[in-house]
Amino acid sequence: MCRTGQDPDGERDVDATDAVFTSLLEDSAEELYEQAPCGYLSTLMDGTIAKINTTLLEWLGRDRSEVVGRMRFTDLLTVGGKLYHETHFAPLVRMKGEISGIALDIKAAGGQRMPVLVTSRVKASGDGEPLLIRTTVFDARDRRAYETELLRGRQAAEEARREAEEAHRAAEEARQAAEEAHRQAEGARRQAEADRERLQEALAVLQQNLLPAALPEVPGMEAGSYYHTASPDLLGGDFYDLFPLGADRWAFFLGDVCGKGPKAAAVTSLTRYTLRAAAMHDPDPVTVLTTLNTVLHERYSGGGDPRYCTAVFGVLEPEGDHVSVHLASGGHPAALIQRADGAAEYLHTPGGMLIGILSWAQFTPARTRLSPGDTMLLYTDGLTEARTGPARELYGEEALLAFTGAQPPAGPQALVSALSGLLAGFGDGLDDDTALLALGVPAPLDTPTSET
Repeated sequence: MCRTGQDPDGERDVDATDAVFTSLLEDSAEELYEQAPCGYLSTLMDGTIAKINTTLLEWLGRDRSEVVGRMRFTDLLTVGGKLYHETHFAPLVRMKGEISGIALDIKAAGGQRMPVLVTSRVKASGDGEPLLIRTTVFDARDRRAYETELLRGRQAAEEARREAEEAHRAAEEARQAAEEAHRQAEGARRQAEADRERLQEALAVLQQNLLPAALPEVPGMEAGSYYHTASPDLLGGDFYDLFPLGADRWAFFLGDVCGKGPKAAAVTSLTRYTLRAAAMHDPDPVTVLTTLNTVLHERYSGGGDPRYCTAVFGVLEPEGDHVSVHLASGGHPAALIQRADGAAEYLHTPGGMLIGILSWAQFTPARTRLSPGDTMLLYTDGLTEARTGPARELYGEEALLAFTGAQPPAGPQALVSALSGLLAGFGDGLDDDTALLALGVPAPLDTPTSET
């Protein structure tokens, strides 16, 4: 589940904040268009390309001079894509004025086929006369691989469903004969259990594909992670990752997509890819979350089933014997810092908004410094919203702070291990998936950790 961030400091100067963000957007509009993590182009109504951004030109391996005014959108597509465009895509755009999330292949640099997702919208004059078509092109290579794996899982689930139906029919037929009916029913029960096990195995494989297989080794740091699945029968929407940015910098993120099941898994996949792609372009945490908000809002705001998430994104930068952390939060619980002296504190990020609900959203940045022996913990709200005791009260942030402060500062993996034991102790009180990601700087070997 997701929730909005809270501002403990009371009311803000809304007009001043809006003015600052408006100024920032005006200053960087052209750069955001040209260097966006997705392709943009505008065409005349006959398909002639009138404007195209640098990102799409780089994917195509072409110069602007040979594209603008000289080529049509269909010239960028493969043969199959051209046929689909002429028979389906273009007629739908003219009829409805827009079309979203269409899978096509473009002719990328080096003669390679590149899978993309295309969204087009007609811009009309004041009197309704169509003027041009604006098109957004998303790189779908990772999505194509994920969809292939998802299809395999669906095929396995469908096969299991068919087998279960056949077993049920056999049991119904056998019910008319006493002893034979009993044997048939028992066989059907065993088959149904086996089918459920196979389905759970398929879902487990899909869930693993939404998470990194293993965290990379970060020089001078230690990392630990854990994912608790509340139900083996449902795909969860929690996610996390840790990856290099180059120049001795590393990016990390952790978040929670609203909902469960295949739809939530699709949003999780899109969210992870967008965060990685945006970080490679500009790793500023607020900019990265803003890009994610734009992608999710454009992708899901037009339908009847809006999708959104909470997330924390940050950058680690080693500086001597410590690591500087710069992060931003959108509607997500605050990061928790365990210091080398055993003290625990929250790194508050008030006011961060849910990602994907609105076309514009505010995200709250924060900075801290991890010294030797310090550990930073990111978590999803399945942990703090677990139910405890006979009254089934919420575990809460204060209890988590006290629990962390009571643990010896032995590093990220030790803290994650202690928290995984805490999660197991909730039993039936833990009804939501929970993701943990801990990052820290090891204490010097000759310096004993504090005991509590």
